[in-house]
Amino acid sequence: MEKELVSIITPMYKGAAFVGETIESVIAQDYQNWELIIVDDCSPDDGAGIAEVKKYSHDPRVKLIESKENRGSSGARNIALREAQGRFIAFLDSDDIWHPDFLTKQLRFMQAQEAPLVFSSYRRIDEITKEELLRPFIVPERVTYKSLLKTCPIFPSTVVIDTRKAPKIYFNEELGSMRDDYVYWLTLFKMIESGYGNPEILVDYRMRKSSVTGNKAKVIKPQWNVLYKVEKLGLLRSAYYLSCWGVISYLKYRK
Repeated sequence: MEKELVSIITPMYKGAAFVGETIESVIAQDYQNWELIIVDDCSPDDGAGIAEVKKYSHDPRVKLIESKENRGSSGARNIALREAQGRFIAFLDSDDIWHPDFLTKQLRFMQAQEAPLVFSSYRRIDEITKEELLRPFIVPERVTYKSLLKTCPIFPSTVVIDTRKAPKIYFNEELGSMRDDYVYWLTLFKMIESGYGNPEILVDYRMRKSSVTGNKAKVIKPQWNVLYKVEKLGLLRSAYYLSCWGVISYLKYRK
């Protein structure tokens, strides 16, 4: 797999504070055959994020697209996906950090599992100090469409997809930036049998301290809408899976 290109999809919105470190974590990869496609989602920051990305313009693998309209993370990801040339698709948010061996280990794990999609465990750190706010999240061994209805252990910045084994699909832009990644996984897992979780911790996820308690109140309605309106599971099944999601989410954010 060393010769295969990995296309890394990075949406950016007001990303000046952290995107440089995110790019550095990609450049530091021991697997070097990649392209990093960063889409600035019309950030209202007077070009600060764009200026940070342009500091890396000497590396032709770092590609910047400046969207002229704000389309949310789903729209920004779609712009990058349409430009992606690699066999493998990876997602990396503009404030997250890959460990130097992320790509090497994920591609080896994918090959060993003969999997269309893999994702890894990750650290949950303070956005400024980088101290661990919670215990590392260790992912399950395997995920299917049915298990995703109960809970989604897939964090986008940990994912690698093999487009020879999974279809290249796009995000539902009508959802904006709320539950769009969850619907993306549900849609994809209707087309593949399963994905595999790598127990190794390979990513640092910056999170706000306010998120440590797992404040899910504002997500309850969008989660319900996904189950009831998007997936059309019916009243009783939607209520059941929403209850599962609530309990598991609470446990996920315990210290």
